[in-house]
Amino acid sequence: MFSGRGRRVAACTALALSAGMLLATPASADDAVPSKSRLLTERKQDHKPAQRTLTLPQAGAARADAQAAAAASPLLSDLDGDGFEDLIYRDTSGFLNSVTGTGLFLFGDIENVVKDVVPIGNQSGDARPEVLTVSETGALVMYHDNDEFGSQDAEGNPRPGTFVGGGWQTYNKVFSPGDVNGDGRADVIGRAKTGQLYLYLGTGSADKPLSGRALVGSGWNKFDQIVGAGDGNGDGHADLYARTPDGQLVFYPGTGVVAQPFAAPKAIGGGWQTYTQIVAGGGGSLLGRSLDGTLFFYAPKGDGTLAGRVQEGDKGVWADAAQIANAGSIPYLGRAGVNAVTTNGSWYWYDNTTTGRLSPRLLIHGADPFMASANFFSIASTNDDGVGDDVFIVDGHLIIDGQDIGGGWGVFTSVVGPGDLTGDGKGDLVARDRDGVLWLYKGNGLGTRFATKMRIGGGWNGFNKLLGAGDYTGDGLTDLVARTTGGDLYVYPGTGKDTAVFGARKPVGGGWNTFKHLTAPGDLNADGKGDLLGINSAGELYPYLNTSSARFAKQKSAGTGYQVYNKFN
Repeated sequence: MFSGRGRRVAACTALALSAGMLLATPASADDAVPSKSRLLTERKQDHKPAQRTLTLPQAGAARADAQAAAAASPLLSDLDGDGFEDLIYRDTSGFLNSVTGTGLFLFGDIENVVKDVVPIGNQSGDARPEVLTVSETGALVMYHDNDEFGSQDAEGNPRPGTFVGGGWQTYNKVFSPGDVNGDGRADVIGRAKTGQLYLYLGTGSADKPLSGRALVGSGWNKFDQIVGAGDGNGDGHADLYARTPDGQLVFYPGTGVVAQPFAAPKAIGGGWQTYTQIVAGGGGSLLGRSLDGTLFFYAPKGDGTLAGRVQEGDKGVWADAAQIANAGSIPYLGRAGVNAVTTNGSWYWYDNTTTGRLSPRLLIHGADPFMASANFFSIASTNDDGVGDDVFIVDGHLIIDGQDIGGGWGVFTSVVGPGDLTGDGKGDLVARDRDGVLWLYKGNGLGTRFATKMRIGGGWNGFNKLLGAGDYTGDGLTDLVARTTGGDLYVYPGTGKDTAVFGARKPVGGGWNTFKHLTAPGDLNADGKGDLLGINSAGELYPYLNTSSARFAKQKSAGTGYQVYNKFN
């Protein structure tokens, strides 16, 4: 029913040998080596999410409290019709899954990997809820009348989603708080990357499910997670929870007034930074996903505060969840994992796991002199498949996933693909020439062409490493990381504009020259922020998890023996 991940990935890298021969003579069939896309497809076909059922709320009293609160607020994701919220999540392979009280299900025939999932309850008047998805390029698609298996017709055949809007990449968070205006339909909120909240009221129309947007607040970029709570205090209005980067949680009670839908916040308490994702549990309850993939349930007390946590299911069972629907985190998509090449040219790939570690390595191609010496690196996705691209520069030609983009790239000392730098939802490149000038190449969203280069600025020769994959400052904008020859690390925050691509740099700290390899793998712990990996001269691998703006927390060693690689990116 689902297409394989390889189907979503553009003909990935094709053949390592073919890339080396691309500008010479074609490789013979005997020379062909396994492509990364085929091996990823095989791996995906073998992928089996951890089996689980959803038992929240676990305690009878908590379940009664949540049910009472839910009666005053529409359920958003009751897929099995039992009167309680279920969960949908995107796993580490890109599949959407649903989890209900009866088990785990593959959710729908979603062709492309989606960045975020927003259940919006029963909008159309049918028996089942509607679900919105947001793509990497900002497409908003609605799936109608969903059960555990997604959107189906009367015969049980999967129905495609309906495109209902574009441009949603302008928001770094899209979620439903529940029913804001008291008409019985759930509404949707988007937070702009500059901190404004925009409210879209549900219309009940299958063709146009949301009204035009209305500005309802500003300054919300001080929070790194915002969660729609439903009705958390029993007054019939949709409420919010919001978390600051240092872990303080606040409750915003709903007012029922569309122009100003949320009243002054109420402090809940600290310590919430321990969770990589905070998720709406229904009726004012919250769920927290810990770094090891364990889910915890917090029942509402009826006044916006929460009872003590209760573990939901087995420890670590949610470790495969990259993004849970209606989670408060800023979702990340575009780069997952690391390519590694040994000194003899053997090519391996490590996937991200969401627990701050890499998966066991997968052999892509055996020893090959071309791979040992090739100018080979990885970038964030330049199309909408959500998977990083593999890049070669051969005889001055830029080759992305086996496709020759064009010549003239031999003048650059560094090429980086950190993601979308201009706010159009399309992956871009930055390149530094021998004079230290940094240039922007805007992507076309297909990974096949880049616009004429635009000058960013000079003086970049002071850095011996440029890297990036996603957001490091917590605003949902793509940033760049730069290391000086003296080992000082800086984050250059993205602006989302092509006229002034980066803002004033933020210092991270010194001592980063101890790492032979410094890599941006994307999001290692499923909190939506970009992380870093470093390999020291002894071959030890250290993850650095992003905790807040331009701050990284060093984790314990993730293994040794990595000195065998002469490329790790």
